[in-house]
Amino acid sequence: MSTADAQLFREAMSTFPSGVTIVTTADPDGRWWGFTATSFCSVSMDPPLVLVCLADTAECHPAFTAAERWNVHVIHPDHADLAARFATRGADKFTDAGFVPDGNGVPVLERTCVTLNCTLHARHPGGDHTILLGRVERTRVGDELPAVYFRRGFHELTHVSSRTS
Repeated sequence: MSTADAQLFREAMSTFPSGVTIVTTADPDGRWWGFTATSFCSVSMDPPLVLVCLADTAECHPAFTAAERWNVHVIHPDHADLAARFATRGADKFTDAGFVPDGNGVPVLERTCVTLNCTLHARHPGGDHTILLGRVERTRVGDELPAVYFRRGFHELTHVSSRTS
């Protein structure tokens, strides 16, 4: 793909609005790792599976390619700065960020729109990314509306009908 075509593809993808997630894990030494992802979706209801994509060049890539567990956090607009921090290579991601260890030692953010505790189902190569396929073991849903990422910026939903039971 030419440089111009690659830039046009990048621009086209920025016009697709998506939710924003922060994905976290802990390595065998207990060190916490995480990244921001907008490439996230549900895959299956039975079993409950989700996928998230991680750049092969990400600093946390080795930790996630070895991880058996991770947490996916669907964030709200108040966490936009945190999402930017988790998208920054070399940033001190967890200091004063509000994460606590879950029962497995994996960092979890307590106030989110959704938190999914996942175990490894599969990993697949996907171009310059690794596709992490996680089996959802536990789901928590909050009351807040999620942040939306569109044209390289965070946005708030302004009109949403109420959730049905």
